[in-house]
Amino acid sequence: MFVITADQIDSRHDRDRATEMIAELVGRHAAAFTLPPDQTSGDEIQLLVPIAADAFTVLLDLHRTGFWSIGVGIGRIRTPLPATTRQATGDAFIAARAAVTRAKRSEARFALETPAVATADATPSGPTAQADGDSPDTSTTAEVEALVSMLLLLRQRRTAEGWEAVDLLESGLAQTAIARELGISTAAVSQRVKSAQWKVERAAHPALVRLLQNLDRDTSE
Repeated sequence: MFVITADQIDSRHDRDRATEMIAELVGRHAAAFTLPPDQTSGDEIQLLVPIAADAFTVLLDLHRTGFWSIGVGIGRIRTPLPATTRQATGDAFIAARAAVTRAKRSEARFALETPAVATADATPSGPTAQADGDSPDTSTTAEVEALVSMLLLLRQRRTAEGWEAVDLLESGLAQTAIARELGISTAAVSQRVKSAQWKVERAAHPALVRLLQNLDRDTSE
């Protein structure tokens, strides 16, 4: 199970964005959440998501806004589930709390934790060593965090023009239709998409989701 805890950046000098962010996420991903998303402590939101692909998509949406430090915890959840996310407990919630604390100091404003890492050291100073007996194709939490962070930083550097082209492309429009929509040449659209590194990003998504699935599997066994 995936718990996403997001803390609003510099909330003392900004309006409370939690309510509208929750509404946006529910509007886009209502079926993704095991329990309704909650605003927990003031400017913080908490989300409970059972499926890796959904957790990854929600993470990307949250991060794109630029307003949140995001911690993702992966692990078991105590059952039976309560009525609200804020009442739920379990290893994944403890891990998410440790993760969001580290995320505030991360360049990508993101961190990932699993119970083994979170309980051993809530603020690790370096990559977690691979445990003895792990198979060569098993990735550690720190390795997955590093790869997801690279993707988030790539997206963070995308220009407004790049996002405009990418959003239209992902809506299903061909580049010729995008050119008409934006009033620019097809070559200009192609250049925007190339500069946005959209193909590189999209190619990485399945592998990253699979790595998150593997961590979820390993923490649930």
